[in-house]
Amino acid sequence: MGQPIAVTRKPTGRRGVVRFEINRTLTGMGHERYTSPDDVQGDRPPDVLAARLFETGAVQSLHIYSNVVTVQLVPGRDGAELEDVVRGLYIHYKEGVTPSCAA
Repeated sequence: MGQPIAVTRKPTGRRGVVRFEINRTLTGMGHERYTSPDDVQGDRPPDVLAARLFETGAVQSLHIYSNVVTVQLVPGRDGAELEDVVRGLYIHYKEGVTPSCAA
């Protein structure tokens, strides 16, 4: 259930920073900044995405504005796995996983 997000990785002028442009707005005109997993307080789409990105171990901090996700990577990481995390934000049932049934 859900549709993948179209993600385009864009170059930046800063070493260790990656930027993703997506085909959905996550924050409207608001800015969300997360400097650690402790900053993730809610369950809105930008919060869920931030939590999932931190779980990869490749993210030091991130900023989300509308449809742009800017990530400061942990030194030594290239963030190759992050694009799939962003793409799968709205995928609720993944291949090979049996959904639980409410009784």
